[in-house]
Amino acid sequence: MNENHSPHDEHSLIEDRLGERARVYGMERAILVAVERPGEEIEGALDELESLADTAGISVVAVLTQKRLRPDRATFIGKGKVSELKAAASELGADVIILNDELSPAQARNLEKELNRKVVDRTQLIMDIFAQRATTKEARIQVELAQLRYLLPRLRGWGSALTRLGGGIGTRGPGETQLELDRKKIYRRVHALERRLAKAGSERELKSKRREASSLPHIVLAGYTNSGKSTLLNRLCQVDAFVEDKLFATLATTVRRGEVSPGRWALCTDTVGFIRDLPHHLVPAFASTLEAVRHADLILHVVDFSRPSCEEDCRTVLTILDQEVFASDDATRPVIITLLNKADLVDPEKALPTIFDDGLRISAKEGMQLDRLRERVRAVLDQGRERVSFLIPYARSSLLHHLSQQREVSICGYTEDGIEIEACLPTAEIARLQGAGARLRPSSSPK
Repeated sequence: MNENHSPHDEHSLIEDRLGERARVYGMERAILVAVERPGEEIEGALDELESLADTAGISVVAVLTQKRLRPDRATFIGKGKVSELKAAASELGADVIILNDELSPAQARNLEKELNRKVVDRTQLIMDIFAQRATTKEARIQVELAQLRYLLPRLRGWGSALTRLGGGIGTRGPGETQLELDRKKIYRRVHALERRLAKAGSERELKSKRREASSLPHIVLAGYTNSGKSTLLNRLCQVDAFVEDKLFATLATTVRRGEVSPGRWALCTDTVGFIRDLPHHLVPAFASTLEAVRHADLILHVVDFSRPSCEEDCRTVLTILDQEVFASDDATRPVIITLLNKADLVDPEKALPTIFDDGLRISAKEGMQLDRLRERVRAVLDQGRERVSFLIPYARSSLLHHLSQQREVSICGYTEDGIEIEACLPTAEIARLQGAGARLRPSSSPK
């Protein structure tokens, strides 16, 4: 949502019309709250939560933690901490309380009642960031659907907005009638969005098929949010994709064609970054990213090596890919090259953890080790390909149009019999050209 919208803007999402507590707005002041269970380290999680708040435009005025065996069923943090939090919120002028975990509808309602302030959990915060920053039609539809589905079981908890016809929460009469009307509005909106999403998905599938029809290999840049994927895309393809040092700066896949190594062209896709504990409601918003990974010839897994949690970030991404892309037995796994980005910010003598044994230290921003990366990319893409020489009869010169799209084709000369070319092609493509009338010359040799 545009940060200039007011909570009562008639064009805001339906949860804003039902009550301001469903969203966060720029310039609000927040207190972050987390429960630390035995054996857990929450420092990194709180740093990430603060970064999420910053991305949403929220100012963090305090952080409150509590060690508990398990969260309190009623208020998540227990009565004593609720009193402490209420006092801190009053003293610091906090507008919103942001919990690091997902709250049940009852917990959110109880906390709001005790604190007399808006309470937002991590899932809502992430969805709100997506709503603010989504730029494509499909992404906006997916995010609104996620928000509405998350809202439905929580309608009863949004406070006085449901009492505007005189009925109280949990009572019979006009208030309950209004609640049911609101619920029906949401269901109608969900069905309408699902129809629009199906249409948008068909359009995306058509574009995907066009890319697959291209003879260029497909490289996908995947990784944790804010790991440097867009910066690397700019380096590899000499383009100017949007880059920002914030979480979820990229919320739509971006495809660019570039010369990823000398004479070797490819389609490169910058994807939406993953995050740990990804809200289930937002998984559909990653449809284009997961689809790109599924059809990739090569995956460049970009890891922010400067983050203390880089190992956990790496495992998070691999787990999501395993669960959402490669779960079926027939799923083809592309080659994955792990790139330890922002290595210029890390001690070069730092030992690599086992999970990064084959990782390549690079800096997309500084251009560090990108020549080595290009060599590795070319080595992977050239597997199963041969450097060949063809003679294409003039009668079959239409084959040149198809070959010219591959970028690794050069015309060597013109003879009485036809056009001489050299190319680096997959074995199957060589056989197809021979079947179409191109003649393989004896001088060809495997690469």
